[in-house]
Amino acid sequence: MSHPSRREFLKSSATAACAAVCAGGPLALAAVPAPASAPGAAAPSATPLPIKKGVLLDMLPEKLSYADRLKMARNVGFEVVQAPTEPDERRAEEIKKAAEGANIRIDSVMNMDHWKYPLSSNDPAAVEKSLAGMRTSLHNAKLWGSDAVLLVPAVVNPQTSYRDAWTRSQKQIRGLIPLAQELKVVIAIEEVWNKFLLSPLEMVKYIDELKSPWIKAWFDVGNVVLYGYPQDWIHTLGKRTVKVHLKDFKRKEDGYEWVNLGDGDVDWAAVRQAFADTGYAGSAVTELEGGDEAYLRDVSRRVDRLLLGAS
Repeated sequence: MSHPSRREFLKSSATAACAAVCAGGPLALAAVPAPASAPGAAAPSATPLPIKKGVLLDMLPEKLSYADRLKMARNVGFEVVQAPTEPDERRAEEIKKAAEGANIRIDSVMNMDHWKYPLSSNDPAAVEKSLAGMRTSLHNAKLWGSDAVLLVPAVVNPQTSYRDAWTRSQKQIRGLIPLAQELKVVIAIEEVWNKFLLSPLEMVKYIDELKSPWIKAWFDVGNVVLYGYPQDWIHTLGKRTVKVHLKDFKRKEDGYEWVNLGDGDVDWAAVRQAFADTGYAGSAVTELEGGDEAYLRDVSRRVDRLLLGAS
């Protein structure tokens, strides 16, 4: 859903159900209000977490102009937006002006080329396309006033071993650090279904080996449910986490499905407590299917109830 290559990869992997950990992102969810006692619902807290509530730009109705889409995001309760890489300078300026007009911040960029052209590839042309995409994303972030760019660092496949994915991607990321530092934009490494960084301990080691304050973690709550516990990842990553994605995951007898927040297997009370324990105060961006204003307002309220501890 974040961009075509990621979404297509995701849909094809869904047919394999839980047979392999190989892609990342939501597939489908029912745009219906959650019952008062939705699964995973957490009791309201007297002190809601200081997390900024965000939404993907791609979740907002595409038929609307950027200005109207971003106004809708603000009107239904979101504070920040994550936008995809935009190579067209005029369109990037349009997005900037729309965000300013709506009084909403674009706080992060979803890099676009890391799936099709991974930094772990043994093809120099593919790696250069990936690096070019990251450079564009970093400059987008600077233009929009964002402080982070999401990066899927590598893809393990029959052509790329785990060890090669690790060393090749780290080498390329080290080459991007000077630009990230110059622009003051963090490169945020996300854990996804790419057969890579399959435990929080590995992710900590991978990030720490890069030895830079400009390399942090982008944690996706739903992506780890198949093979771990979100609250464990949150505690282990600790202060390395700079941004968060929100989605929910439901195991089924014949496989699994991505569902709306509170309708899956995520223990939201434990997740919220883990964020409180680690003092996380960044943004949490919903990464779900898009919908109309009523649907988006419902998603916003689910974040309030399940994650923030607000009534």
